[in-house]
Amino acid sequence: MQSQTAHRVIAIDGPAASGKSSVARELARRLNFVYVNSGAMYRSVTWTVLDHGIDPDDKAAIVKFISSSRLGGKFIDEEFHLLINDVDLTPHLHEDRVNAEVSRVSTVPEVRKLLVERMRDYAAKHDLVIEGRDIGSVVFPDTPCKFYIDASPEVRAQRRAAQGLRDEIAQRDRADSSRAASPLIVAKDAKVIDTSNLTVDQVVDEIMKRLLDKNFQAGR
Repeated sequence: MQSQTAHRVIAIDGPAASGKSSVARELARRLNFVYVNSGAMYRSVTWTVLDHGIDPDDKAAIVKFISSSRLGGKFIDEEFHLLINDVDLTPHLHEDRVNAEVSRVSTVPEVRKLLVERMRDYAAKHDLVIEGRDIGSVVFPDTPCKFYIDASPEVRAQRRAAQGLRDEIAQRDRADSSRAASPLIVAKDAKVIDTSNLTVDQVVDEIMKRLLDKNFQAGR
């Protein structure tokens, strides 16, 4: 919870291809905060589960495996990289098989609990801009700085295609919004920003303005 941390957290939530990663990364750069992509953490777990031949539907096997794995991390250019058993899986995070299975692996409550604990640990040591699907609603519900980044389904599909990714946006939305563990929702006190017709800089400008209205100070 935010009240248990010594540092500030800005929560950036939103569906796939809404632009939240680009926005969160640029916002962190401007503020001199650490950038954390929670989705990359779940993708790292997914890739490792698949690489070890574990069925994504076998929740017991996933829990046993992740509970016995070493979860560490390192910072590269102020961006957090999750290490699983000392391996940085960043090059593999957008493989087709990860795209296809990350929603299923992410529904395992024990996986979410473990990664949420890691995120809260990071917030005890660093000022964070952290993006995901449940950051403002579940991971840091007490932070006063919550933003929900969205865009029309058509724009999001175009962005996904431009990234060379082939996961189905509508299917991801259904899976993320209907899962029992920490579903994708708009936190009640989050500011919603539609990025359909905005550049990354324009969205970040809007967020910065709202942070300044809260007397938010950049830097550590």
